[in-house]
Amino acid sequence: MTPAAPLEKRRMTMTLGARIAVAVSCGLLMTAAAHAGDKPVKTIPAGASVYIAPSDGFEANLKTALEVKQVPLTVVDDKKKADYEIISHAETQKASTSKKILLGSWHSKEEASIQVNDLKSGEVVFAYSYHTDNSAHGRKSSAESCAKHLKEVVK
Repeated sequence: MTPAAPLEKRRMTMTLGARIAVAVSCGLLMTAAAHAGDKPVKTIPAGASVYIAPSDGFEANLKTALEVKQVPLTVVDDKKKADYEIISHAETQKASTSKKILLGSWHSKEEASIQVNDLKSGEVVFAYSYHTDNSAHGRKSSAESCAKHLKEVVK
């Protein structure tokens, strides 16, 4: 397919995973833009309980990253016992053969996003997305970046 192909044809070539990633990223960006206005930044109280929703295994990476980055939150396994819920999405794209040959890079392309919801009010209190074309540690890097930025709003 040539770059000059009609937009409709190029849009049909996107994988389902890419469509989901775009939808989640757009939602997170709109949420972040809404919170970037006149409102003060929301904070999450230290020691609050959070439930990490299942997400293709990324929740395990995220749970480990919260411990490694010493984010002062208590992860619980029961959503009913949590104050907040973390919804996440992550995608990994292995290095292509051409990237390996031409650039000498075996690093993967990583995309991840998290959204923290207050379960009592239903309000989104934090959203963050991560993107890199050269990740040496894959999902671990994505999860740790998410945890690092989440830690900044936990007071």
